[in-house]
Amino acid sequence: MDAQGRGQAGDNNVDPADQWVFDPNTGNYELRLDPSGRGPARPVDRKAPGRRAEGDPGAADGDTDTRPLPVQRAGQKAETDGDDEAPKGGRAARRAAARSGSAAVAGAAAGRRRPKPKRSAKRKALYWTAGVVGFVLVAGCGTAYVLLQQLDGNIKKVDVGEENSAVTDGPVNLLVIGTDARTGKGDTGYGDTGSLGHADTTILIHVSKDRSNASALSIPRDLITDIPDCPTKQPDGSTKVIPGQQQVRFNTSLGQEGRDPGCTWRTVEKLTGLKVNHFMMADFNAVKDLSDAVDGVEVCAGKDINDPKSHLKLTAGRHVVKGEQALAFVRTRHAVGTGSDLSRIELQQQFVGSLIRKLKSSTFSSPGKLLDVAQAATKALTVDTGIGSASKLLGFGNDLKQVNLEKITFATVPVLDNPRDKATVVLDTAKADPLFKMVQQDHPLAKGAGKGGGAKKDAAPVKKAPPELVRVDVSNGGGPFGAAQETVDWLQNSKAARLSTNAGNAPEKLAATRLEYAPNQADQAATLAEWMGLPKSALKKTGADAGARVPMKLVLGKDFTAPGSPIEAPDETPDGVQHVSAGDKNICAK
Repeated sequence: MDAQGRGQAGDNNVDPADQWVFDPNTGNYELRLDPSGRGPARPVDRKAPGRRAEGDPGAADGDTDTRPLPVQRAGQKAETDGDDEAPKGGRAARRAAARSGSAAVAGAAAGRRRPKPKRSAKRKALYWTAGVVGFVLVAGCGTAYVLLQQLDGNIKKVDVGEENSAVTDGPVNLLVIGTDARTGKGDTGYGDTGSLGHADTTILIHVSKDRSNASALSIPRDLITDIPDCPTKQPDGSTKVIPGQQQVRFNTSLGQEGRDPGCTWRTVEKLTGLKVNHFMMADFNAVKDLSDAVDGVEVCAGKDINDPKSHLKLTAGRHVVKGEQALAFVRTRHAVGTGSDLSRIELQQQFVGSLIRKLKSSTFSSPGKLLDVAQAATKALTVDTGIGSASKLLGFGNDLKQVNLEKITFATVPVLDNPRDKATVVLDTAKADPLFKMVQQDHPLAKGAGKGGGAKKDAAPVKKAPPELVRVDVSNGGGPFGAAQETVDWLQNSKAARLSTNAGNAPEKLAATRLEYAPNQADQAATLAEWMGLPKSALKKTGADAGARVPMKLVLGKDFTAPGSPIEAPDETPDGVQHVSAGDKNICAK
């Protein structure tokens, strides 16, 4: 048998090469048994041989495909009676025809690229799956830059006049602001009509210097406080200072009179005495989108809840909420607790704690989920310029993710009912001051996590000097105006320390109050430290003894509030301050 063996074996004038015709419609060479070209063609499911695709391993010795044509292999199988029997027509005829046909086809195909074979649906699915897996595998490598660029486009930022580094060696104070603006898609049913957005939900998150713990202070929106003057960037690039106000609601620190997040930033610093590093602001969509991205957040209701104002309906027990239902949960207040904003704060703390647990336990282990969360978060966020890019946010997040979930404590800034207006509250300074001091001095709020745990017992107490021998110069290095003279008056009149003197303003500002004393003044220092409530970190002993009439030096820092108010922070959260752990799964709204 030769290439003409199918019905044309007797026609010796037919050139085998003429029987192979290239069809431009299919990209295949077809076998035409009618030499006139008018007969039916036999399609062959193989692309034109001859020139290999670039990069084909078999092309090392040339660009001609020397494999037998498919019809030859088919003919061999069809016309062979046994493994050892030669095909009809003889081996020589077959080989001659093969050589002739191959050469002719190679010439016809010269210069043409073989069209790519079509893939079956199954093979397409396999290739697509492999591509997705490949993307996931390299998402943290070569494609990370592309991903960060995409997330960059989601982030909105505001220049508040502060551009702190995304990563710092010291403690970090992050201000999280939730607004009641009705600008988000589907948010027209929430908030106040026409409102520019208030500081509706505000949480100051303090992360300790060693990243071992974090404290989250919820600030009631109806707290009466002072709002300082606020410089704000205008659309034309200029800066406008918005005048401050005294004794107004905290939530008016944003949106009212054109105030931006920088105004809330400065209000929180004035209220707590803490230096804010960064802010993140989000509207209603953040809760909906983030809860959707993590496939819901588990919450607990201690009783049936039916709040027609927030549209929240839950039976007693545990539920997984997301989207509109999640937003209703964090906004409800009339059907829980006392029906006040303070009760709503407790629901928000429960929700955020559960969200953190969900993120830590499962979402971060899935690249796909992590991408969903990143997309949802960056689209919902407005941040300061210090963390105003995806790469900066990534560095910021990596720095803070070291905190143990069990060491994240939520607390509400303690307040009292306002006797002048029952719809508002005022600061409970007796509880708030020591709470703020704990955060200022980097003390954890978690129970049993005080700085004294496991430490060696203190050395024998130093003998204290009588009041009449305490000699000290007092200067103001960051305390309130007139603090030095107020302290001297208090020492002389309340403690009978007649040898105390006002030394005026200190040459430099100090974040923390400091007492410098000589070794032979240790007894005087012990007496004064007890009166002032100074922490051990405030005591600085010099190298040489001092003369009999040389005074100690007390410099009042920014942590000083008033004489008689201890500067030393407590080691445990003050009694009566509402606080919960983010790791507590047994919190239920009642």
